[in-house]
Amino acid sequence: MSQIFLVIVVVLFVLAIADLIVGVSNDAVNFLNSAIGAKVATFTTIMIVAIFGILTGTLFSSGMMEIARSGIFFPDKFFFNEVMYIFLAVMITDVLLLDTFSSFGLPTSTTVSIIFELLGAAVAVALFKTLAETGSMLGLGSYINSAKALAIISGILLSVVIAFTVGAIVQYFSRLLFTFHFKQKVKYLGGVWGGFAITAITYFMVIKGAKGASFMTPATVAYIETNANWILMVSMIGWSTLFQLMIWLFQTNVLRLTVLAGTFALAMAFAGNDLVNFIGVPLAGFESFKIHLANSGVGTGELLMEGLLKPIKTPTFMLLIAGAVMSLTLIFSRKARTVINTSIDLSRQEEGSEKFPSNALSRSIVRAAVNAGKSIDSILPGVVKSFLNKRFRPPDETDIREANRQGISFDLVRASVNLVVASILIAFGTSHKLPLSTTYVTFMVAMGTSFADGAWGRESAVYRISGVLAVIGGWFVTAFVAFTVSFAMAAAIFNGEEIAIVILILIAVFLMIRQQRAYLRREKINDSETKELQTVISLDSRNIMARCNSDILLALDSANRLYSRTINSLFAEDRKKLKAIHGDVLKFNKHTKKLKDDIHLIVDKLKDDSIETGHFYVQVLDFVREIAHCINYITEPGLRHVENNHRGFLNAQKTELTKLSQDIGQLISLVRKSIESGDFTAQEQVLKLQQLVLDDIDRARKAQVKRIKAHETGTKNSLLYLNILAESKNLVLFVINLFKAQRDFAKSCNPKQQGPAPLAD
Repeated sequence: MSQIFLVIVVVLFVLAIADLIVGVSNDAVNFLNSAIGAKVATFTTIMIVAIFGILTGTLFSSGMMEIARSGIFFPDKFFFNEVMYIFLAVMITDVLLLDTFSSFGLPTSTTVSIIFELLGAAVAVALFKTLAETGSMLGLGSYINSAKALAIISGILLSVVIAFTVGAIVQYFSRLLFTFHFKQKVKYLGGVWGGFAITAITYFMVIKGAKGASFMTPATVAYIETNANWILMVSMIGWSTLFQLMIWLFQTNVLRLTVLAGTFALAMAFAGNDLVNFIGVPLAGFESFKIHLANSGVGTGELLMEGLLKPIKTPTFMLLIAGAVMSLTLIFSRKARTVINTSIDLSRQEEGSEKFPSNALSRSIVRAAVNAGKSIDSILPGVVKSFLNKRFRPPDETDIREANRQGISFDLVRASVNLVVASILIAFGTSHKLPLSTTYVTFMVAMGTSFADGAWGRESAVYRISGVLAVIGGWFVTAFVAFTVSFAMAAAIFNGEEIAIVILILIAVFLMIRQQRAYLRREKINDSETKELQTVISLDSRNIMARCNSDILLALDSANRLYSRTINSLFAEDRKKLKAIHGDVLKFNKHTKKLKDDIHLIVDKLKDDSIETGHFYVQVLDFVREIAHCINYITEPGLRHVENNHRGFLNAQKTELTKLSQDIGQLISLVRKSIESGDFTAQEQVLKLQQLVLDDIDRARKAQVKRIKAHETGTKNSLLYLNILAESKNLVLFVINLFKAQRDFAKSCNPKQQGPAPLAD
């Protein structure tokens, strides 16, 4: 019987490695977003600093490991086999859950997941155990460490409010001190600022964190605690003096050093606090197995696990191995960068295309905040408002453009506050053996600082709040799913034992492979969108015309292809093809919407005297967007028609639509050729083709009216057919308008170019 538990121990450690990989992919946002968002150094440098922080932090996490052993349930109430079932159910659930969230780019809380997984699995085993022994559930509460679990959960929820509030307050006063124009002020205040930041980090990382370090002797810990005040004073004076001298003598950017130090500290705090989430349960399983071997004469269903209540020092080499796995994951994981992008997107200083749509709650919050702001503004003295406006005066336009060009989401002042405040809060919780959620803390600190900085302006607040609510809602979903799935896993293992264990492991492997494939598909789309954004950012007044031509040609090609495929698939009543075409149409619509969303960026890059050029460019994108709508309004009703198994087209209708499709294809091809060559002299031929298509539509509509009167077609057939004719007419008109707008846009970009006479509207 011991062999199966040896297998479980091996599986637990394999799952621990997988958990470390998916956990770091999810939690990398905690310590990388500020340094990456502010572009304080090269990505390689930031990663090296973070890796050193992780390796150091693992050595301070030993004291946290007992949370997994006895923090949620009382191990002395469970037998050896029951404890092992709990641990296995927890690890399978954790790997699947974290991988799902990181695949979708949503930061979730590894602390919340592990706590509710332990709770769910323990409740499941305790429930079946009490039912088997007593036939009732009355003794269930005696198995769960309710007081400790409630304290941990309450602390996590409270940390949301504390992190946001502290981050907002510290950032507000930091901005008052430095303003957005901080380069000159750093020359005089940078030394003290950097000294305070490093001293605060030293206090919580070294003085408060010494107790949990695996390499610290009791004598060393006692010495640090006895001389804490002296260490702090020397640190403050020493670092402040050193930084100020570096500023004056070498023009060193102290804020960059502070952010890198904060990145190290936060990575260290993350490893110290969160390592228990990844390897705490496997280590507890390993300790349980050692206790079982030491009591080999006792049956697995008779050995109570009170041995897990004793303090156990985790071997340093195990912690370093875990740190190495986390570091390698940080280097190679693409999922980690996906999650980082979500957090940076919600905290960036400038508005733009937003990832999250607004909802009723976020709109209500913004409305209430606007009204409160007006009330406060009405009672503030004029001199106070003038002072605040001066201190919070936004950066110059040239600075903003340069930051956008470099991909900087926020400045060094905010980045340093993010890191220092978050690392202090997390280290404080770790020093008190309270497993705070690093994701909760760092994310909410970042949201608080961005709020205080005015990044949530009227243009973006509703979307940013929606994003915050979505992420926080994801954490609550994490808690519910973690408890439920872990409960089900533990129940299955408890009742099915070996067979259930094999089946669940195979299911877990299958689901992870499937999620990885789905993630790779989404990643291709994300890479495409990232390249598109980088292309837009790199545009200037000289290459916008080429970019516009490329967008239009792509839109015309897509419209022509999708229109023709839709008509042919309707003739064949091929539901699968129509469904695939509709998916392509939705992508086409999304692309044209993105073009319109980027109008502000493009027009801003045009020459200062190019009002007319900007006007024509906006017109061009309007017509491209309308063309996409026309295709969608044909494809979507056609798909519904076929899915509902309505009557197909008559031969006469097919003949009319075939002629119409050919003529529209010829018109689009001619317009495309003119735009590609920049030669718009074919306007007469374009007008003739337009009239030919309009005549086709008129004849087809009259023929359909005759068929209706002769009762040759049903209602659904007629509605679809007439809708196709109407949208085809709109499509033709928008193609012609696009031709005209692009001609005018090209002429305004190159006034010397001799264009043809204007087309009649």
